[in-house]
Amino acid sequence: MTLDEAERLLVERNLALVAARRGVDAARAQRLVAASPPPPQVSVGNTAGQVSEFGGRFSGWRLVSPTNNITLGLSVVVERGGKRELRTRFADEQIGVAEAQVLETVRGQVFQLRQAFLNALLARANLDVALSNRASLDRTEALLRRQVQAGQIPEGDLVRFQASRPAFEAEAAAAAQNYAAAAAALAALLAEDAAAAPGVPPAVPVRAPRAGTLAPVAIVPRGRLDVSAEAGVTREQLAEAAERRPDVVMALRSAAAAAANRALAEAGRARDVTLNGSLTRSRLPQDLTGMATASDQLGLSVSIPIFTARIVEGNIGVAAAQQAQAEAQARAALLAARADVATAWAAWEQARALRALYDSGALRRAEEAYAIAERAYLAGGRSLIEVLDALRTRNATRVAANQARQAALLALATLEQASGVSGLMPRP
Repeated sequence: MTLDEAERLLVERNLALVAARRGVDAARAQRLVAASPPPPQVSVGNTAGQVSEFGGRFSGWRLVSPTNNITLGLSVVVERGGKRELRTRFADEQIGVAEAQVLETVRGQVFQLRQAFLNALLARANLDVALSNRASLDRTEALLRRQVQAGQIPEGDLVRFQASRPAFEAEAAAAAQNYAAAAAALAALLAEDAAAAPGVPPAVPVRAPRAGTLAPVAIVPRGRLDVSAEAGVTREQLAEAAERRPDVVMALRSAAAAAANRALAEAGRARDVTLNGSLTRSRLPQDLTGMATASDQLGLSVSIPIFTARIVEGNIGVAAAQQAQAEAQARAALLAARADVATAWAAWEQARALRALYDSGALRRAEEAYAIAERAYLAGGRSLIEVLDALRTRNATRVAANQARQAALLALATLEQASGVSGLMPRP
């Protein structure tokens, strides 16, 4: 799987992104609620029984049919101060915050994916180094056996060489484990079950460590660490672009939402009015001994809340404090983004310089030193210890070169993540 393929799958499958998108759905549904006026209330009732009282004595108990009396009521709240429009505005701002949260989640998850992908490439490259070193050991050991059989070297050289092999075998086993762990971490980001996946061969050039076979991995990353890596932009351009980073945009939208919430709280100074209407029809007489007569009544009332000033002013105070808090957080988010760019740029310069050190000849010189030591030993001019030291130096240099190349690519990925600018990191 290439990095481009992994990123496409991330957008489709990543569970953090799925959760963030559901947040947008929830915010849009909340807008439907906010844009709706307070629902009117309808009430229906009737008298269920009747009894007469005479001087403290009760008589004439009877149940009453609902058809003989009924009461209908309607209550409507009339909002004042533009509360409905302000609620809708606040809900719209919340939708913007949720959408920015999706973009921020994409930014974070893509960076984690690239980091995991580069870690997997590094683990595979280091495994290649360990297995290549073991192949060199096999070749050297076979040569030493022939020389011992021909009487050209003492058998002690072969024994000392064989005694040095466990350290190299341990390196190969550790590299294989690191590769399996890196592939599993990559699979988790793509919502793959690394334990349940059937797995594919890890695609290494030579056989697995002697301690066992390489376990199949869920995902095999395809790419190279030695691709050209240059930023192509200036630090100032990246710092300016950081103002449009999703988390900064989200903080600004949160501040706008807090301002809308304050306006809504201030609208509470305009008291809402509740209109109540009722219609009653009754065929129940007041005197149970008399004839039944019908009584129709129509009632209207208006209610207004009183003594609300302290509550309203308290709500305004809370909303004002939350607005100031959101504005401070927005400013802090911008400064943090610019600081991230400065830190990432410094890391990129150091990574680029270190990579140049290995690409300019350090790795080639380590390869040549081992080849010279091996030829000199075969010619009788070097000891076996010197050959093993040269092999260890070559191994360490190869691993360090892999790490330097991976660090340069990761530094560019970090620059993208810090600035929000895409396209800086080359496709490995």
